[in-house]
Formats: sequence, C-alpha cells, structure tokens
Amino acid sequence: MDFLALMIVFVFGAIIGSFLNVVVYRYNSGTSPLTGRSQCFACGKILEWYELFPLLSFLFQKGRCRKCQVKLSWQYPLVEATSGVMFVAVFLLGKPILESIYLLAVFSTLLVIAVYDLRHQIIPDGLAALFAGLALVWFVSTVGVRAVHFPYLWTLIAGPMLFLPFWVLWFVSKGRWLGLGDGKLALGMGWFLGATLGASAVMLAFWIGAAWALVLMAFQRLASNFRGAKLSLKSEIPFGPFLILGVVIVYFTKVNFFDGSINLFPFL
Repeated sequence: MDFLALMIVFVFGAIIGSFLNVVVYRYNSGTSPLTGRSQCFACGKILEWYELFPLLSFLFQKGRCRKCQVKLSWQYPLVEATSGVMFVAVFLLGKPILESIYLLAVFSTLLVIAVYDLRHQIIPDGLAALFAGLALVWFVSTVGVRAVHFPYLWTLIAGPMLFLPFWVLWFVSKGRWLGLGDGKLALGMGWFLGATLGASAVMLAFWIGAAWALVLMAFQRLASNFRGAKLSLKSEIPFGPFLILGVVIVYFTKVNFFDGSINLFPFL
C-alpha cells in the first residue's frame, strides 16, 4: 500500500476529527457545530486559521492558548489522531466507496458518543438514535426483502435482543447499575454487527470494563499520596466507551465467542 496515500487518508481523517471535537463540545450546548468560529473556552479568543491545523497546532502551541496560555485539553489531539487512524483502518479494508462512507459515518458517530460519555457520563439520545438509524437503514437497504427471511430476520431482531437485557438492568436498578443510554447503544450494535457478533462485543465490553476498574483501584491503592474521592466498585465509570471499543474490536477482528472464530489480521 502506498505510504503517501495512507498519509493523505490519515490527514483527512484528522481534519474530520477536528470537526468531531467541535461536535462533542457544542452538542446540547445550544450552539451548532456548523456555524460560528472556533474560540478558546477560557478567554474567548477567536482562533486564527493557523491555530486550527489538526495535531500540529496543539504541538506547536505546546498545548496552550496563544493568548491566555491556559492549558488545552488533550482531547483535541487524541480525537484527531484516533479519527485519522480510523480512516486509515477503513481505507485498508478495501470496501466499495459507498460502504466505506457508511462505515466512516458509523465510526465517527461512535467516536463522538465515546468522548461525550467520558466527559458527561451520559449518552445523548440523538447520537444513539443516529447510530441505530445508520445501522438499520444500511441493513434494510442492502438486504431488502430478504430481511423477512432467516437468517436476515435474526439480524433484524438482534437490536431489540441486545437492548432488552440493558433495559431490564436499568429497570430493576432504577438506573443505578446502568444508564438506559447503554441499552440504546446496544440497539444499534445489534443491527450493525448482528446477533452473535453484537453479543460478543457486549461480552468483551463487560470484561474490558471490569478489568479497567480493577486496574484503576489497584493503582489508586498503591498511590499513597492520592487525594480526592476513592474509586470503588460503586463508582460511576462510563460504560459506553467500553461498548464502543467492543464494537471496534469485534468488527475488525470478527471475534465470535459463540463459534470460536477470529481474524487477527483483518487487513491482510
């Protein structure tokens, strides 16, 4: 694969990532991400064009606003870099152009959901609905009338099947164990991945989430000079990012815990 082509795809993905950052910050704020110029959230300085280069501007400004010198969030370069890698990964799959655009729309939406959930510990209904809608519309448009026949019907009901356990946990715990937003995310996962792969992604998310919580508690225990609230099994840790990580891993590796299959080299 031509290295220059991959670099161009990465740069384009990083540019889209810069826009996704705007979406995360402006979503539900009353400000459209499509209007108004970007500005420093601390001093309100309108950013110049040379301050908007993905990754490079953050690096050259040493992670600070040029006017007030306030530290900028690492979210900016991390989302831009992640988006660039995401574009390259989809490009390497070699899918038809329409399917590639669809996948980029899906993964961009999931990236926004993950970052928003990390920042606010909530999955917005609009973003969850967008993901579910993209997955369902693509499935119906590509499968067509075959959706009423098995095994396509199995994929069609996979969304509600994955949503139901989350709804039960939410209902029984009155929202203390899990938010209903995770269930709405699982709805789209079922339509995007299908029943067995979707369930594999959920299982993987639970395992990774549990391991992450235990690692955090272990490090906190070792840090004797740590100040602030103590992390415990009752602490609120956003689960949406783990679900999305499960989606990404399962989609690219096709790991299926129900038949033991896995593709460790999806780009070869």
